[in-house]
Amino acid sequence: MSALFKVIKLMLIEKRDILFAILFGFIAGISSVGLFAASGYLISKAALMPPFYALIMLTSTVKLLGFIKASSKYGERIYSHRATFTILSNLRVTFFEKLEPLVPQIFHKYRSGDILGRVVGDVESLQNFFLRVFYPPIVLLLVFVTTILFSSFYSIEIALILLVGFLLTVFVIPAFFSLRQVRINGKVRQERGDLSTEITELMYGFRDLKIFQQLEKKQEQITTQSESYIEKQKRENINKVYSQSFNGFITFIVSWFVLAVGAYLVVDGRLEGIFLAMLVMISLTVFEPAAPMAVFPIYMQESRDASSRLYEVVEDPDIQVSEVETNVEQITNKPPMIGFENITFTYRGDWRTTIPSLSLEIPAGSKTAIVGASGSGKSTLLQLVLKLQQVQAGKIYWDHHDISTVSGNALWEQSKVVLQENHFFYGTIRENLLIADSDLDDIVLHEALMNVQLENFSLDDHVLENGENLSGGEKQRLAIARAILKNGHIWILDEPTSSLDAKTEEKIYKQLFEQAQTDTLLLVSHRLKGLEKMDQIIVMDHGEIIESGSYTNLMKKNGYFYQMKTLEESLL
Repeated sequence: MSALFKVIKLMLIEKRDILFAILFGFIAGISSVGLFAASGYLISKAALMPPFYALIMLTSTVKLLGFIKASSKYGERIYSHRATFTILSNLRVTFFEKLEPLVPQIFHKYRSGDILGRVVGDVESLQNFFLRVFYPPIVLLLVFVTTILFSSFYSIEIALILLVGFLLTVFVIPAFFSLRQVRINGKVRQERGDLSTEITELMYGFRDLKIFQQLEKKQEQITTQSESYIEKQKRENINKVYSQSFNGFITFIVSWFVLAVGAYLVVDGRLEGIFLAMLVMISLTVFEPAAPMAVFPIYMQESRDASSRLYEVVEDPDIQVSEVETNVEQITNKPPMIGFENITFTYRGDWRTTIPSLSLEIPAGSKTAIVGASGSGKSTLLQLVLKLQQVQAGKIYWDHHDISTVSGNALWEQSKVVLQENHFFYGTIRENLLIADSDLDDIVLHEALMNVQLENFSLDDHVLENGENLSGGEKQRLAIARAILKNGHIWILDEPTSSLDAKTEEKIYKQLFEQAQTDTLLLVSHRLKGLEKMDQIIVMDHGEIIESGSYTNLMKKNGYFYQMKTLEESLL
């Protein structure tokens, strides 16, 4: 199924508004033709000095058609734009629902700026699909068929001229300009995505670029990218203008032919002269709905490219998450046992296997530390427990449940998590703490801050985007406070105190062990100080467990852990 067809399926959800837009569009188009036809007939009739009542009737008809045209045009705009906004809303929601399960795998292949460009730019491009691609041809066809049939009652020749004009303005000319547009359009979408990516990188890396004196070079690169994007946009818009202008020129040529052929037919006696002005006015008006067709192929190609870029991300086989039916929506509110059974995991696109084969059991209510060199797979284990990544082989158990059958919400409801990088939202300290539980009062929040040595913070203190005004240690302690406030019986801590001094770290660990006294605690750490309290210590290297046991047992073995501990003490 093509990406554009999927957009059409989403669009047809709003079929009521679409039908009304087509109906009012047809009424507006045909009343416009009728208005000009009646005006032309009125002019011709008035020249023959008909009875006064005939002029009154014709004048009233013209006024009535003018009122119908204005009101139906208003109705068309209301329903077509309401349908468009609702379709865009449905598209954004659907795209987000498909995108959300792919995080964080999606960032292994796509850059955040590129995704942002697709979510914003490509979705916005699709607003033209309904307004300029989908329903205008239907309205145009209905209006033209009706008008040509009406004209054929007076002159077959003129009806054929209108038909030829219809084919030229609707098919031939747009097709010619669309061939030029195909070469331009894909490049515009790609340039926009690249520019969005570069600007996002500049914003995130501004400080480092400035420190390494590469800011000016990056700015020049973005300027070049921007100029390239503007140039391609310019070419795209020039092509649109040429197409519209040439289409308009052809419609006037058709009207001249109608006038010339009509005059000949009047002279030849095959057409009454009173109808000539009417038919000429029809030819001038019937092509009004055909004006959007000049850019129809252009917007069609744009919509096809935009929908393809959107679905290219969410349906990319390299980042898909295997779908397993989650039939467990609630798990027991108690400290869980976590078991790993012959699991294998490799990051998508990575040349090495992160975890080749691993089996491990973390008893319920136990305190387990995972240590080892950087890149040994410690943090990956935590992500697997939280279902932020999926194993390629083997099983992970939460008590007796295979976590592939447990919904993510059920797991996260029981988890108190502190990761290496924790996000902080623009707002206040209070708002960032209330993420743990929105019903907590200020007294509880203050107590949590005191537990992590942040008693000098006010709940009304401002937090900048991603906590830019907080130090590394303050961010970690605020993240720990948030974990303390959350309900749950398993603590998953990934280097929670790496930015803290030894004295503060000791106090934080003491508080953590008090809070997690009966809970399951899983700690990843490079530091070995304080691990004496752990029930078991797992030593990993290159994704494999090379040692495990209590602190005392590992020290007696004089193995890898002993060497790490001896080295750490010698450096302090």
